[in-house]
Amino acid sequence: MHILITGGSRGIGAEAVRYFTAQGHRVRFFYHRSRAQAEALARETGAEAVLCDVADPEAVNAGLRDFGPADVLINNAAIAHYGLINQIGEETWNRLFAVNVNGVYHCVNAVLPGMLHNQAGCIINLASMWGQVGASCEVCYSACKGAVIAMTKALSKELAPSGIRVNAIAPGVVLTDMVASVDADSMEALREETPLGRHGLPADIVKAMAYLIDADFVTGQVLAVNGGLVI
Repeated sequence: MHILITGGSRGIGAEAVRYFTAQGHRVRFFYHRSRAQAEALARETGAEAVLCDVADPEAVNAGLRDFGPADVLINNAAIAHYGLINQIGEETWNRLFAVNVNGVYHCVNAVLPGMLHNQAGCIINLASMWGQVGASCEVCYSACKGAVIAMTKALSKELAPSGIRVNAIAPGVVLTDMVASVDADSMEALREETPLGRHGLPADIVKAMAYLIDADFVTGQVLAVNGGLVI
């Protein structure tokens, strides 16, 4: 299979690159700032690393040149912001939506012609449990991920007649760079609130991706991978 992964240089995305290349698939991943990590990952796995800001539709289209029709699109690229809503500047607000929501739109549109031609395809959007229930001091991020969930459900209905499945994964607290700035007491409190008693690992999310790729009769779903924190 041809698999495109956005935000593939670190965290969940990098784990996905490692997993799917090990399975023998051709993988191309987008990265934006982490050049050294992206190049190292490409050397390690044989995946193709492409510099691309998913907020830029021209960059997305250019990033798919010579790749061929994508069988799987994993929309993983995202940025976060922590702070009270009256402390979020409009530029920051718009940038989060440009990457987290518009980026999904741009990447879906880029792969869609090939999927429609083949009458087959799998799109997986990374949402968040905060997109399901909201988080104080993460209003913009929660709103973005709520939009991704709504897009997933609508797209699944629109594309199902063409043999294209669209699902979302809503991770809980996963140990990646995105939570590195969260203080230790808050992380411990979240761990204690999680029924399974631990935080998630990138591999937990990748296992969910692998399931959704193989699940031929599953579309329009939001698969919660959060240790029971949000049910």
